[in-house]
Amino acid sequence: MSEAGQAGFGDVIREARKKQGWSQTALGERSGLSRPTIARVEANNDVTTATIAKIAQALGLTLELKDRG
Repeated sequence: MSEAGQAGFGDVIREARKKQGWSQTALGERSGLSRPTIARVEANNDVTTATIAKIAQALGLTLELKDRG
């Protein structure tokens, strides 16, 4: 979990991938990305929004930006 007790992108993606029963390699193939890239995202490392968008699309997730205020 990241700051303020909220799951980071990587945590959400990891859970969605596991729910599908997919390996990191399988998600990489479905999203057009490499397995190491999937691993970096799941580790909450610095990734681009384009990468997250590809993964979210492959998993059937939507991206939402919220004001914390």
